[in-house]
Amino acid sequence: MLVSMPYLFSLLVVAATVFAVVDIITRDEGQVRHMPKVVWLLLVILLPLLGVVLWFTIGREYPERDRPVRSPRGYADPPPAPSAPMPPRDTRTTEQQLADLEREIEQERRRAEARRRAQDGQSAE
Repeated sequence: MLVSMPYLFSLLVVAATVFAVVDIITRDEGQVRHMPKVVWLLLVILLPLLGVVLWFTIGREYPERDRPVRSPRGYADPPPAPSAPMPPRDTRTTEQQLADLEREIEQERRRAEARRRAQDGQSAE
């Protein structure tokens, strides 16, 4: 087991180097920080372990995530204050509107019934 450790470590460094080289090549120039892409490529190829660590820590830009911003004391900023509560609805208006709607529905139902009876009466003649 001890004999295979150096091989395993070397394999991990080579895999990380290949991954970093592909990442550098495919990344847009605007997403590369501190140095041009060519310099990053040379650094990763010539100094594999150090270059890979530097590339993934300071060389590339990561997408922004919604994380709480830490204050200088290390505490998360307090959550924003809740917005003003909505004023209560006037229930009388809502009840009146419902009653009006129910009356309209009933009137429309009666009209439809009268039309159906009128059609039935005409078809019987």
